[in-house]
Amino acid sequence: MTHPVDPDNESTYAAVEFPSSLEEAKKPEADILRELRRCGYDNEVIFAIKLTLEESLTNAVKHGNRCDPTKRVAVRYAITPEKACFIIRDEGPGFDPDQIPDPTTPERIAVPSGRGILLMRAYMDRVEFRDNGREVFFMKRRECCR
Repeated sequence: MTHPVDPDNESTYAAVEFPSSLEEAKKPEADILRELRRCGYDNEVIFAIKLTLEESLTNAVKHGNRCDPTKRVAVRYAITPEKACFIIRDEGPGFDPDQIPDPTTPERIAVPSGRGILLMRAYMDRVEFRDNGREVFFMKRRECCR
């Protein structure tokens, strides 16, 4: 018996794990994008989710697990026609998102990196860092369902 996906119940999320490499981080994306399209998400929302997913997976591989292929990244997600929820977890030491410098200050505006969390928060309806930064939860609702 299969259980219905419930974005409010993390035990119903689909799950995939992969070793820490940027190439492996691309693999879950195709299934996720296909499910978003199947559930009726428009291209603008799919772009926002894709960007946030790529940013969080890259951060997990590079900053969390430091590209160590013996460490794994876990992706859990639930996608319904109303909303899409994601949990990305790494095995790194964690971090404090409040200690990330503001990329919009004059002294950082020309720095070519450091905008990922800002973009994630701008595009998603909810972003939470859990377990000392080793896990990020993000959620996007469809416009029709707000």
